[in-house]
Amino acid sequence: MTSRPKGKVYADFWEFPGGKLETGETVSQALTRELQEEVGIVPTQIEPWRQEKVDYPHALVLLHFCKVTSWTGELKMHEGQQFAWQQLPVLVSPVLPGTVPVLRWLAEERIFTGATYLVAN
Repeated sequence: MTSRPKGKVYADFWEFPGGKLETGETVSQALTRELQEEVGIVPTQIEPWRQEKVDYPHALVLLHFCKVTSWTGELKMHEGQQFAWQQLPVLVSPVLPGTVPVLRWLAEERIFTGATYLVAN
């Protein structure tokens, strides 16, 4: 997971990296571009997974979630953000609201019960 950089909406909240689709891009193309720009890796295997609409105070967004199961390169944060490999329950906080459904889906796949993340104080 990565933290959102300073200067962006929800700065310092933790999420799965990715970003906006540019005109004419597929989800896989956008994810590849965003991962290169944000964290310095090139995905070599992307599996489309799920979609979720999230109504943030500033925008209603349709999020496309994919599983990246193979990549090249080394993780290097290009936007001043932090990263942390996590297991359930996620220990980094606060968690971006759009990330909460993903944690629930991962818990369901793993038959994990209990809280999937810590609630920020």
